[in-house]
Amino acid sequence: MSVRPGVIERYREFLPITEKTPLISLGEGSTPMVLSENIGPRLGCKALYFKLEGCNPTGSFKDRGMVLAVAKALEAGKRRIVCASTGNTSAAAAAYGARYGLETIVLVPSGEIALGKLAQAMAYGARILAVNGSFDDAMTTVIDIVDAIDAELVNSVNKYRIEGQKTGAFEIVEDLGDAPDMMCLPVGNAGNITAYWKGYKEAQTRGMARSLPRLMGFQAAGAAPIVLGKRVAHPETIATAIRIGNPASWKTAVEARDESGGLIDKVEDREIIDAYLMLARDEGIFCEPASAASVAGLLRLGELGVDVAGKTIVCILTGNGLKDPGTAEKRALVELEYVEPDLESVVNLLKKH
Repeated sequence: MSVRPGVIERYREFLPITEKTPLISLGEGSTPMVLSENIGPRLGCKALYFKLEGCNPTGSFKDRGMVLAVAKALEAGKRRIVCASTGNTSAAAAAYGARYGLETIVLVPSGEIALGKLAQAMAYGARILAVNGSFDDAMTTVIDIVDAIDAELVNSVNKYRIEGQKTGAFEIVEDLGDAPDMMCLPVGNAGNITAYWKGYKEAQTRGMARSLPRLMGFQAAGAAPIVLGKRVAHPETIATAIRIGNPASWKTAVEARDESGGLIDKVEDREIIDAYLMLARDEGIFCEPASAASVAGLLRLGELGVDVAGKTIVCILTGNGLKDPGTAEKRALVELEYVEPDLESVVNLLKKH
């Protein structure tokens, strides 16, 4: 039986591992690239692809980096891992922690986490501390306590997280035969845009790719510190995964933007929801709201003076829609139509519309 290798085994020559690094895996990586049937043609793209990172084991791109961070923690003899999270990081940390016998401690901002994500961390058996404050408050606290409790910090400030996440770029290059012209993705804590740029540059250096893409990052308007050029003390957005006011990878995200000739801009919550529903109803793809920021941003590129006609573009959809079922219940509600259980009743009802 063929077993799909995880990202450490598949890309070991690209990663900072040693003979002592355990080749752990939950089957992360190798996520689908789905060609757009409707949105891309409407925009005049040569090809628009959606990279479905929600197909990772815990439903988000975080698994790519978490597997390497946890492997290095195990290599270092750690028995405890800790993170601050708006949801996806906590799910990934708790899953790998559970599988490999590590105590997982998660600090979440009180009242600011999607139920689907918190339920995952609970199911995996993590210890969850709800901080009376924002994600940034939780992050500051985690950094302060990590040495005191002898734990490995597995947020994206952990360099191994970025190393693992860069493997997404390798997969895109392998699938397309080269880098795309542009790549659109959400920006929250800014580790992913940092990681993808690192991956694309390494792919070019190693001869896997001939070109480099322009990186188009998008923050939610209510949580757009990079766009505004200053910390946002009280970030607000429906896209909880990117509700971050002081990104840990701010500096490297700006470098990725500038070196790639790309941009980091903002999208309103209504644009995120429009893109969220468009993906579901025009493409059959159900993603969490933060993921839809990449498509909302793509739809804005014309206003920003960026021509997408004739271009090959990849949108990173960072998490599965089941991460945040509350948004679907509120924003995509379809009224039930009641009918008697017989052929005539059903046919007559359907004829009315």
